[in-house]
Amino acid sequence: MNETGKRAAVIGGGPAGLMAAEGLAARGLQVDVYDAMPSVGRKFLMAGRGGLNLTHSEAAAPFLARYGDRAAQVAPWLRALDANGLREWAAQLGIETFVGSSGRVFPAEMKAAPLLRAWLARLRASGVRFHMRHRWLGWPGPTAPTAAVLRFDTPDGERTYAADAVVLALGGGSWAKLGSDGAWLPGLAAHGIAVAPLRPANCGFEVAWSEHFGQRYAGLPVKSVSMRVGDAGPARQGEFVVTEHGIEGSLVYALSAPLRDRIDAAGHAVALLDLAPDWTPEKVLAAVTHPRGARSMSSHLQSRLGLTGVKAGLLRECAGADDFRDAERLGVLIKALPLTLARTRPIDEAISTAGGVGFDALGPSLMLRQAPGVFCAGEMLDWEAPTGGYLLTACMASGVIVAQGAADFLAAR
Repeated sequence: MNETGKRAAVIGGGPAGLMAAEGLAARGLQVDVYDAMPSVGRKFLMAGRGGLNLTHSEAAAPFLARYGDRAAQVAPWLRALDANGLREWAAQLGIETFVGSSGRVFPAEMKAAPLLRAWLARLRASGVRFHMRHRWLGWPGPTAPTAAVLRFDTPDGERTYAADAVVLALGGGSWAKLGSDGAWLPGLAAHGIAVAPLRPANCGFEVAWSEHFGQRYAGLPVKSVSMRVGDAGPARQGEFVVTEHGIEGSLVYALSAPLRDRIDAAGHAVALLDLAPDWTPEKVLAAVTHPRGARSMSSHLQSRLGLTGVKAGLLRECAGADDFRDAERLGVLIKALPLTLARTRPIDEAISTAGGVGFDALGPSLMLRQAPGVFCAGEMLDWEAPTGGYLLTACMASGVIVAQGAADFLAAR
């Protein structure tokens, strides 16, 4: 309830915005949440269709390392709300969680809707008001960015609202139909706020498959393989899916940032696949060079290495006829098969995006340096994280940070 006489506006009803609203309301502010969509949390609900991976049980140090070159910026967020804190928060909503075999944390019901319903009920009970189908129109003309007057396109035409502090939680640029369309970026850039172009993250990649391979194997999973980016960096083991256009899936998403960056720099990227990750190179070489008699090489590889199906198809697709005539060279390729990626899939297909408001434009509490009283949270900031709960955890943690920052800003005025 409004105990301070101050009003805070949160623009964007995703996890970061809702967490900011919760923190602001808890500090006695009147909070109004505005969202362009008919309801809040639409991308959150979509993520829950696969079980809602809330966070990860990984230890703190490797957890933080998942944020790559933005780990230093994300570290204070996780001190405010880490994986354990997020599980405790869910428990307070009556949502039990469990750790899966991969270390990922899920609600016991494996659904997002019960958690969102409980969350919204608690927000409304604390006095948070929701304004749907309200698309923020940005700041007019050359006017300096301010929290004072907010303009929205609504079903009733353009409306203006007053606020003492504003949290922008406008999302990234993927899954536009769910509200994250990145339309806010040019407006902020026009006011001199440093923003980086949005780029796909946790995304698929295009491969120029032969017609035969594409038709035969599209839609099939490639299990128990490892992948690395060129000759750099460690290999990651997991699985991915062959698509009509290329590759996607958890293993690909884990390496999407360096693969995307290679494509941006060189026009293409090479992923090296290990089709037999549990076999040493020496053991693979011994199996491939073992006398095969009258058997074809394909039959030989199936017999000695268990290389069949889509794995065998990938080897045929990426290795040449000369390679199949040279057993030693084929053995090397089984452990390091080069797969050339031409480009990322379109940004709207990506799970998340990189780019957005640069950290140089923000203070420690994520307030815009050029707009006192205006804070930014969530995926609209220039950071990225792999799937596995890391993205959602940091988004929600950033909401905690801006709520504290906005409350402190108003208390000091």
